[in-house]
Amino acid sequence: MEDCVTALKRFNDNHFDLAIVDTPYGIGAENHAGNADNGWKQWDKKDWDSSIPNEEYFTELFRVSKNQIIWGGNYFANLLPNSQGWIFWDKGQRNFSLADGELCWTSFKKSLRVFEMARAKAKASIGYEKIHPTQKPVELYDFCLNFAKLEQGNLILDTHLGSGSSRIAAYKGGFNFVGFEIDQEYYEKQEKRFNDFKSQLRLF
Repeated sequence: MEDCVTALKRFNDNHFDLAIVDTPYGIGAENHAGNADNGWKQWDKKDWDSSIPNEEYFTELFRVSKNQIIWGGNYFANLLPNSQGWIFWDKGQRNFSLADGELCWTSFKKSLRVFEMARAKAKASIGYEKIHPTQKPVELYDFCLNFAKLEQGNLILDTHLGSGSSRIAAYKGGFNFVGFEIDQEYYEKQEKRFNDFKSQLRLF
């Protein structure tokens, strides 16, 4: 566990082949607990989504990685270069209280691509063991890593590990991985989730 900017400064330029991150959006998502009577999981109150990463974070991220995939890029587009290679997660539901999908900035010179996974299907894929308020499905990270066209053994960085979905996708794809997580609770829960995933693979 370590502050990500402090950790990034330990690495040489272009140390990582890809940084794939889901940083805070600055919208207070950690406090959108929902109504328990409607089946929403109740989360402990935290403040990790109170603000977006600062310019120093992005400077270091771009320095240490050859390419980047950044979820929520629309929330800090003023800190990112122009890019044509966006990814849109279409959640398959319209006229709902929540957004129709999520946007992801990438450094790749590729056409915009759409990942289609309905909100209900994403929730089902995570199951009842959701460990983070903004947890994304592993299938989404599978899509992102395929978009990046990495080679086996490439080194991936995630500066905001959260639920560990990126780590599981990297392991499945045969990539090396480094992740940072400053919150003790999330770190321990993703560690258990990752080890449980590896154990299940060994069973089959």
